[in-house]
Amino acid sequence: MCTASDTNTNNSQCGTKTNKIFYGIMGNIIKQAFLVFRIYLDMVIDVVFGLFWEGKRMAIPDLDKKHRMLTESAVTLAAKIRNGDLKSVDLVNACIERIQLVNPILNAVTDERFEEARKEAQDVDQMIEVGLTDEYFQQKPFLGVPFTAKESHAVVGMLHTLGIKVRSHVRAHTDAECVRLLRDAGAIPVAVTNVPEINKWQETRNNVYGQTNNPYHTGRTTGGSSGGEAALAAAIASPITLCSDIGGSTRMPGFYCGLYALNPTAEHTSLKGSVLRTGLDPTMASIGFVSRHCSDLGPLTKVVAGDKAKDLNLDRVVDLKSIKYYYVETGKDLRVSLISPDLRKAMNKVLMKLTEEADPDKAPIKYYHEGFSYMYSLWRYWMTKETGSFSELLANNNGKVYGVIELIKKLFGLSEYTLAAIFKLIDDQVLPAVNKDWAEQLTKQLKDDLLSKLDANSVLLFPSAPLPAPYHYSAFLRPFNFAYWGIFNVLKFPAAQVPLGLNGQGLPLGIQVVASPKNDALCLAVAEHLGKAFGGYVPPCRIVE
Repeated sequence: MCTASDTNTNNSQCGTKTNKIFYGIMGNIIKQAFLVFRIYLDMVIDVVFGLFWEGKRMAIPDLDKKHRMLTESAVTLAAKIRNGDLKSVDLVNACIERIQLVNPILNAVTDERFEEARKEAQDVDQMIEVGLTDEYFQQKPFLGVPFTAKESHAVVGMLHTLGIKVRSHVRAHTDAECVRLLRDAGAIPVAVTNVPEINKWQETRNNVYGQTNNPYHTGRTTGGSSGGEAALAAAIASPITLCSDIGGSTRMPGFYCGLYALNPTAEHTSLKGSVLRTGLDPTMASIGFVSRHCSDLGPLTKVVAGDKAKDLNLDRVVDLKSIKYYYVETGKDLRVSLISPDLRKAMNKVLMKLTEEADPDKAPIKYYHEGFSYMYSLWRYWMTKETGSFSELLANNNGKVYGVIELIKKLFGLSEYTLAAIFKLIDDQVLPAVNKDWAEQLTKQLKDDLLSKLDANSVLLFPSAPLPAPYHYSAFLRPFNFAYWGIFNVLKFPAAQVPLGLNGQGLPLGIQVVASPKNDALCLAVAEHLGKAFGGYVPPCRIVE
C-alpha cells in the first residue's frame, strides 16, 4: 500500500503496480463482458438462421435389406469378398444404388464412374473364382471394396475442378498418389465428391456444384473441405471415403456428420496430385479418412502412408489401462465461440467414465497452455508456409485473383467466386500479417510443453468444436471456429475425431483425441474405446431389419 512517507521512487513503483492491477481488472471485466455478448450472439445467430433452414429439412431414405451390407466395415467387407461370402459386384452395385438414392438430397457427388466400377468389380470376382494366393490378398487388403474420393484428389478420367469455374471441365489425367495407393490395395473408385473452392472453407459449397447437405439435418453444414465424403459415409453410401486435412478438413466433417476420423501424423502421407500439389514440399496437411467404424481407420491409413506406414506403428496393441489422460475443457481464443452446453456435457461424461476406470493416480489431468488462446492466429501464420498460393490456385495458376476487386464485382453479381473465397483472399492480402517471431516462439513453446507430457502412453482430450453442425451460411458470422481442429495441424500431431452419439436435436456430438507424433495407434485405441462407450456413430436414417 502506498503512503505519504514513501520516497519518489517508491511512489513511482507503487503507482505502476496500481496501474497494472487496475488495467488487469478492467481487462478481465471487458473480456467477461465480451464472452457474455458472444454467448447471446451465438444464440441469436442460431435462432435467425433456424427460422429459414428448419423448414427446409429433408429426411434421408431408410436403408433397406438389399443394401444392408453397406453397414459393415470396409475391413469386414474385404474379408467377405476374399472368402467368397460376398461378390464385389454386389457390393459395388449396392454402393451405387445407395448413392443414387441419397445424393439428390445431399448433393455430395460431382462425378461418377459407375459402369467402369461395375466392370472392375466383375473382374475381381472372376479372379477370385479362378483362385488367388494369400500373398496377393495381402498385397491388396481392400480388394473389391468401392471407395469415393473428394474431388480435390485427382482420379484419372474424373472431373477435377477444385470447385472453381475456370476448371469446370478439367479432368484428371493421372491419379493422385493416395488414389493410386488405394487402387493398388484393390479398392475400386466409384465417384468423386464436392469440396469448397481449393478446399479452403468450413462449408462444402462452390459455384460449380452448389452446396452439400448434412444427412442429420439438411439445413445444416457437413463442414469442409471433405464434406461430400462425410455426407456419403454418414448416409451409409460409401464404405471407404478418401479425405485430406490442413485445418480440420477430415475431422470437421467427421464431427458434423457423426463419424470417426483420423488426421495422421503430418508428413507421413503423400499429397502428390491433391489440390495440384507435387508432394515434394513439407506440409501440415495429411491424407485421412472418415468412417462409421473406427476399426477401418488404421488399416486404411497404412495404405495411404505407403512406405512410411511402418513409422506410424499402426499395428501396435494398446493397453488402455496404461494410458494417462490430459484434457482441455475449452480454448480461450476470443475469436472462437464458447463451447456449447451439449459438448461440455459430453466431455464431462467422458471424463467421469475415465476417472471411474482409472487407478487413483491416473485420473484425467486438466491442462492448458497459452497457445490455445491464439489457435487461429497460429494456424493463419503457418498457412503462409504452405506451398501454393490461394490467389493463384483460384486463377488455375494463370495469374492472381484479388480479394478487394472480387468483392466489388460480387456486389454487382459479376464474381465467379463464393463470398467465402473472397473473404479468404482479403484475409491473405489486406489484413496485417501475424508476427513471425511471436508465432514461431509460441508454437514451439506449446509443442515442447505438450511433448513433455504426451509420451507413448498419454493422450490429450480436446473439444471437437464449439458447436454441433451449424446452419448453412452461419459460418460467415463464426469464421474462426475451425481453429479447434487447425491448431493440431500446426503442431503436426495426430488427432482422431470420436463420435459420441447425438444431442436432443439429433445432431452428432464428439471429442478429439490427440497424441504425440507417430502415436496414431494410441489415438485410435482411445477413440474406439470412447466411441463404444458413448454411442459412437448413430445412423441418420432407419435401418430396415
